[in-house]
Amino acid sequence: MIPAPFSYHRPSALTDAIAILSKHGDDARVMAGGHSLIPMMKLRMADIPHLIDLQDIPNLSDISVEGSRVRMGAMVTQAQVIADQGLAHAAPLLKEAALQIADPQVRYMGTVGGNVANGDPANDMPGLMQCLDASFTLVGPNGTRAVNARAFYEAAYMTAREDEEVLTEISFDAHAAGYAYEKQKRKIGDYATAASAVLLSKDGGRCSSASIAMTNLSDTPIFSEAASAALIGTQLDDAAIKQAVTAALGDIDPTEDNRGPVAFKMHVAGVILTRAIQRAWSRA
Repeated sequence: MIPAPFSYHRPSALTDAIAILSKHGDDARVMAGGHSLIPMMKLRMADIPHLIDLQDIPNLSDISVEGSRVRMGAMVTQAQVIADQGLAHAAPLLKEAALQIADPQVRYMGTVGGNVANGDPANDMPGLMQCLDASFTLVGPNGTRAVNARAFYEAAYMTAREDEEVLTEISFDAHAAGYAYEKQKRKIGDYATAASAVLLSKDGGRCSSASIAMTNLSDTPIFSEAASAALIGTQLDDAAIKQAVTAALGDIDPTEDNRGPVAFKMHVAGVILTRAIQRAWSRA
């Protein structure tokens, strides 16, 4: 299908993009890579009279690792995540996940910021950012503010970002060991039926820290504090893993769709999470 008529804006400064958003309100939307928004416009599921392309705004595609802190501009593509050696060393979890997103053509255009800001519970990056305890920088007409990834998602396609704000940066602490991203999907390029991101640290043979997030198993990504807590202080034996999986399954709320009934999704979620915990622990 062909999208409804719209005005195309390509500002060269962030202040100009925010000014356009402020002027047109609900009639304007920013576009990063466009892999979510453009299909919705073509299907007439989204009517956007004013489309604001962020491609020409400088510094939004930068990646930096300063000490133990990682910073990524919102326009960083999945292909950049895969190729950047500094990022691969500081946060290998991201590269492992990016390699499982869609296909190379999509990864060359699809951005981390777009994946995060869209609020689609099926996207991979929101759960990853919750697992990493990332912070999102939002810039709007009233200034700049930071929102934690674990507080950003309110419902499907609904986030803490105000309509006149632009997500410009993502930052988080480096975590190079004890990581895993497991994803079950129907075919290459598909969204996950269930996916899980896990970060673990080991001290003296016991788990000293844990972070667990689940993807596409509720109307938002799920950071499972209970599952994470169930692993801390343990040697990650079968009983501890089972307790963590049980806690995580209590936090999710999948719905039946073309990827399967609820019972199937709950089973897959348990299998995927178990694998992710075991693989993360082997790397810790």
